[in-house]
Amino acid sequence: MRIVFMGTPDFAACSLKKLIEEQFDVVGVFTQPDKPRNRGMKMQPSEVKIAALEAGLPVYQPESMRDPASLELLRSLKPDILAVVAYGKLLPDAMLELPRYGAINVHGSLLPKYRGAAPIQWAVLNGDAVTGVSTMYLSHDMDAGDIIFTDSTEISEQETAGELFDRLADMGAALLVKTLRAIERGEAPRTPQDHSAATYTKQLTKEMSPIDWGKSSFEIIKHVCGLNPWPVATAVLQDVTFKIFRVEADDACSAAPGTILAADKRGIRVACGQGESVRIIELQAPGKKRMRAADYLLGHPMRVED
Repeated sequence: MRIVFMGTPDFAACSLKKLIEEQFDVVGVFTQPDKPRNRGMKMQPSEVKIAALEAGLPVYQPESMRDPASLELLRSLKPDILAVVAYGKLLPDAMLELPRYGAINVHGSLLPKYRGAAPIQWAVLNGDAVTGVSTMYLSHDMDAGDIIFTDSTEISEQETAGELFDRLADMGAALLVKTLRAIERGEAPRTPQDHSAATYTKQLTKEMSPIDWGKSSFEIIKHVCGLNPWPVATAVLQDVTFKIFRVEADDACSAAPGTILAADKRGIRVACGQGESVRIIELQAPGKKRMRAADYLLGHPMRVED
């Protein structure tokens, strides 16, 4: 079965590497054009491009998938199926209909929940106990195609979006292999989604970073975990804006949300909503490295406000 793979970030690269490891016949790889990144803004290849070149696979980076030349390029590869993982570009119907087995996709949620961008981060932000990955047939509407397989996993209280991202990338790669094997055997199930149950997510932004101390301790923990590693939660403590990387629930209190209750070797305890409090365990001050809050306090004591 001739496979054309389409993907861009490290989540997709994990799937491509798995296909290579399992010796699937990947005849071409599409990924987004190189983009300027990091401080020097030098042009950088995507993680999928790096993985493809290391494996000696041909790489294609069209600016637009709606350009007729892109369709002709895909047609020239004679794919039996398209395997699409976080490509970042919508495919026109003509491309979806070209391969005899159509196009399949790996998505980082249990569809129809969390269609759209950043489903992994939103599962953490919303405090979900369980999430997972889905494989589906691509259709005209975004993330609305028939489900093939799903695989679920629990989210621990302190698991960050970055940690969950890595786990789901591995799960998605394994599920893609299972899906392709089933399609090869003619045994792949096809279950229509319940569109009435669909929910949608949006991209994360830096404007989401500030912690709302009026929220419960659980909500604050999930806010911090869901925005790690990007854009990272922030908090202004005594006129200094910190990046916050880890908080833990602490004892009940009667102080106003945002009040600093303690600043000691256990970290910085702050009052929050519902008569609760949290303790900041890891933070980063402007111009400093990420560190334990207790270590920061050794050279920068804070006054207790309660």
